[in-house]
Amino acid sequence: MPARPLAVPDAVRFFARSQEGLVSARQCRRAGLTGQQVHRLVASGRWSRVLRGVYDTGEPGDLDLDAYDRRRRRSAVLGPLAYPGSVATGVAALVLHDVQGSPQAVTPEVTFPDGTPRRGAGPVVVRRMPLRRHASPMGVPCAVVEDALVQAVPTVGRLHAVALMDSARQRRAIGRATFGRAADRAGRRPGGLARAGWWSSSDARAESPAETWARLTCADAGCGPDLLQLPVDDATGREVARVDLAWLLPDGGALLTEVDGEAVHGTLAALHRDRERQNRIVGRRTIVQRFTGGEAWDGTMAGRVREVLTAERWHPQAPAPGFRLRLQP
Repeated sequence: MPARPLAVPDAVRFFARSQEGLVSARQCRRAGLTGQQVHRLVASGRWSRVLRGVYDTGEPGDLDLDAYDRRRRRSAVLGPLAYPGSVATGVAALVLHDVQGSPQAVTPEVTFPDGTPRRGAGPVVVRRMPLRRHASPMGVPCAVVEDALVQAVPTVGRLHAVALMDSARQRRAIGRATFGRAADRAGRRPGGLARAGWWSSSDARAESPAETWARLTCADAGCGPDLLQLPVDDATGREVARVDLAWLLPDGGALLTEVDGEAVHGTLAALHRDRERQNRIVGRRTIVQRFTGGEAWDGTMAGRVREVLTAERWHPQAPAPGFRLRLQP
């Protein structure tokens, strides 16, 4: 008679679903699974060993996240699971705070709050970085957003760094004063002076990393947008859209651009919504263009925008606060 499959405690399943399928040996013991039972689960193929003391249970994780964010979060939680008592730092900590804009591949990194040196193993980087405070979003210990930004910015390129700043501010994970303090601290670190412009170019109005990349690459091309998140009204004054980036043209018209992230705009229903929305803002004096996040990143969007603006004889403008674009009938 075949052996009855080992029942996995609900507590273990709960841990796994909040940690992208991963659990630690310590969490298994807390939930009542013995080391021998964990070995049986691995030997049977139901679980797999990721690192010493960390197992992949095959649980689905957070289905509300796209595949990229799930991989990022899985990397971020790996460090604290592999090193009990440690705290995730840098980009990994920002991922756990749900801050967007990190590279697709996130390095698992941790520190021990008392700063004691430990040897890392496998893909996990163990830093010697004393912490006076930390947070535990969704139960995983990590550096607070202010500290995590200071730690993360030197480890990534400019586009990712500013996207992380923008997202942290837009999501109100960090306040204005705290952000300013983080910028000051970062400026005192090695190489901080060279990155000071990254902090000053952050803008809390960006609603996605792709919008950040579009703003930065257009500015690099000499055509930074006149307006972000521009409200667009129809001829009756009713708001019909709010566009990501806009340039006001000398003839009273405008170039309106939207930057689409695949996760948000990739479904058929979303494409229909986007088309209907675009149709509402097309007017006699508006030029409407859409771009992907990849085109915002690699400068393709900036090149096309510059071509249009050159043909329209555009020059930078500073509209009054509260400016709204009204479409002409």
